[in-house]
Amino acid sequence: MDRFFVKEENIDIENKKMFIEGEDVKHISKVLRYSIGDKLEICDGKNKEYICSIADISKNIIELQIEEKVGINRESNIQVVIYQGLPKSQKMEYILQKLTESGVYEIVLVDTKRSIVNLDDKKMDKKFERWERIVYEAAKQCKRGIVPKIRGILTFDQAIEDMKNNDFNISPYEEEKSMGIKKILKSDECRQSMNKEKAKIGIFIGPEGGFECQENEKIKKSGAKSVAMGPRIFRTETACVIATAITLYELGDIGGN
Repeated sequence: MDRFFVKEENIDIENKKMFIEGEDVKHISKVLRYSIGDKLEICDGKNKEYICSIADISKNIIELQIEEKVGINRESNIQVVIYQGLPKSQKMEYILQKLTESGVYEIVLVDTKRSIVNLDDKKMDKKFERWERIVYEAAKQCKRGIVPKIRGILTFDQAIEDMKNNDFNISPYEEEKSMGIKKILKSDECRQSMNKEKAKIGIFIGPEGGFECQENEKIKKSGAKSVAMGPRIFRTETACVIATAITLYELGDIGGN
């Protein structure tokens, strides 16, 4: 069953109705060719979901009848915030899609010393629109309970300051020798920081070429833990996904009970 997100204000629980607007209307009616009576999975973007049947289809709105509420929690109690050093634009789309599938809560884009992206304001607005659509489509495909947020673009120092809002922070670094990611995630310090109903862990990922040595030192001075991810060097688009998967396996819901 295909899944779509509906704004909370378009859900009328009392009358068991909801409304789909925007680009999804055309996709449902013209591309997927759904018709009246067909059923859809609908999520409000806040981890509440419903099975609905199509009651009416017009050019700009699809009216749905709520059939039942689904009691499935699809989100981890560990909220992973990825601070992604800006890669080349063609890699960003892959990163956003795979991070959404992996289960991240938020993606923060960061301009680091080795970032080589042209930050043209006019073009960035269009890029953000496309990136947000990619995250939205990935969230539908993998049946997320929320649509991860994209924030930025932050400077390196702004990112360091922003990480103070998290309960714990790690930063994979290829030159790190003393501490592995699994060891730090299993440590008492990390487990105690994550021992709450909704805990946030930040993961700072470098761009192509990684962090400069001075940047890594700043990250460590901020209180984040510099960690190794093994003997091999990962590309930035691989490192962010692997770090997320390891973190949610050790602390969250990847791997099941």
